Amino acid sequence: MKLTIFTDGGARDNPGPAAIGVVIIQEGQTFKKYSEFIGQATNNQAEYQAVIFAMKKVKLLFGKKKAKDMEIEFMIDSELVAKHLNHQYKIKEKDLKDLFIKIWNLMLDFKKIEFNHVLREKNQQADQLVNQALDAQARTQTLL
Repeated sequence: MKLTIFTDGGARDNPGPAAIGVVIIQEGQTFKKYSEFIGQATNNQAEYQAVIFAMKKVKLLFGKKKAKDMEIEFMIDSELVAKHLNHQYKIKEKDLKDLFIKIWNLMLDFKKIEFNHVLREKNQQADQLVNQALDAQARTQTLL
């Protein structure tokens, strides 16, 4: 089985309130969409957190046994994160190194994982999910 997963993460006032968006595509159709407020983070931390969330969610949805036979193609609009995950850029920040290690460990549960950089225009659904989560959190804060 092969999945394509679009992920995005963003923070307002970088660092600041942050959220993630994940769109899972199976057989050319949107299978699941997720958005979640993750608290205070940088844009890069949020981008990493979106990939981690997606990998964990796929494992929960399909089970560990099926995950072992899965190929996942990640579409990420952060060139920095995509190049980190493809070993093209060195990771200098300790917090990003820790997130990288989490992803690398999660990869062991899948047959094959690819990380591709896509332009922001190709990642609009995941971006919208990030903004929806941030807007919802801002409304909640306003009500308090």
